[in-house]
Amino acid sequence: MIRVCFVCLGNICRSPMAEFIFKNMVYERGLADSFFISSKGTSSEELGNPMHSGTILELEHHHIPYGNHSASKLEKSDYNAFDYFIGMDHYNISSMMRIFGSDTNHKVFRILDFCDNKKDIDDPWYTGNFALTYQEITLGCQMFLDYIIQNMTL
Repeated sequence: MIRVCFVCLGNICRSPMAEFIFKNMVYERGLADSFFISSKGTSSEELGNPMHSGTILELEHHHIPYGNHSASKLEKSDYNAFDYFIGMDHYNISSMMRIFGSDTNHKVFRILDFCDNKKDIDDPWYTGNFALTYQEITLGCQMFLDYIIQNMTL
């Protein structure tokens, strides 16, 4: 079982969007039984809140199924519970390193690090551009899944 945790600041926009996009991708490839996929935030600001309405609308627009989501915070103990932590931007990566203390097992990545255009995914909470966020996260998830399939035994 490959355990993946997508991470953003509040766990209401980007990371749950990535969680449900990735769950749909692995399901469509017949790999759902090989993965445990979740998402968390580095901040407690949104703790317990549902997904942002812009995230929900974008997932619905692309017919991506999603479940009941409640924002949760990343904890130091999570490091041993997951194989991959996929952050959305450099700030998320810095926050994860602060929470974990180190990344001795090389589990922490930025979602677009698997693509040719390595960059941050802007927070749609501030930009309002959930469509662009969806496009970038979808690309990152596709490339990440390809990376796992090429480099791991499922």
